[in-house]
Amino acid sequence: MVTTVVMIVLAVPVAVVAGRLVSRRSGDPYNRYYLRKAVHYGVAVVLVIALAVVWRPFAGRIGVVLGLAAAGVAFAMQDVIGAVAGWVSILTGRQFRVGDRVQMGGVHGDVLDISPLRTKILEIGSARSETSWVRGRQYTGRVVSVSNKAIFSEPVYNSTAALDYLWEELTVPVRHGDDWRLAERILREEAQWASSSQGAREAIEQMRRRYPVGRADVEPRVFVRITDDWVELAARFVVQVRNARAVKDDMSRRVLDRFVAEGIAVASATQEVTVRSEPDDGRS
Repeated sequence: MVTTVVMIVLAVPVAVVAGRLVSRRSGDPYNRYYLRKAVHYGVAVVLVIALAVVWRPFAGRIGVVLGLAAAGVAFAMQDVIGAVAGWVSILTGRQFRVGDRVQMGGVHGDVLDISPLRTKILEIGSARSETSWVRGRQYTGRVVSVSNKAIFSEPVYNSTAALDYLWEELTVPVRHGDDWRLAERILREEAQWASSSQGAREAIEQMRRRYPVGRADVEPRVFVRITDDWVELAARFVVQVRNARAVKDDMSRRVLDRFVAEGIAVASATQEVTVRSEPDDGRS
């Protein structure tokens, strides 16, 4: 035990001094950092070998020692083991691949790389995310690394695994008293203009060759719901995953322009109050 303590105490300053001496040979700060880390790891390996020589008299109990060591390593590295198991599950289960648009570990984006420990995702914004300042489905510029073990504890959403399309909705409230049938026709026409029904139909047929799923309705539709405040019109249509925000933006602009031209107002929860004063007739 005394020899072990002395060796550990000596190894620490040796690693520090050797790391500094080696790092001075490089002018790049990143290279200096990695050289120091490599020297530290090398000293640690030499120390472990030296300790194995010191504790050689206990070789007769090597089975017990290895068993305890393996249990300790497994407990200390349970996150690493879970990440490697997740990596194997991703590759064998084909949950996603590089280039897919996924939501994993609370992160939305496109998969850039899948390593044994982590998956790198090019983040896109989301209205439900509290950490993203971009509220639409556009790139934020950040690359997020997510541990592969997240696939065992949280659901993984893949928008491009089977289809490269998704169903989008544009909901517009129309005031009571306005021509909601005309508004419905406008929404239906604009949804037909924005929809990628033909491409989605072909993609669904290819998917049905792989999976026993029923036929999905990809034709644009407008659903009507009556509320106390307005008539709610919801246009449902199919768009490509990576064009969803741009298509919905164009469609919203066209719908607003046509509503204004037809005198149809978008309802609001706010109220307008008009105050009229009575003419002064000289009485007090």
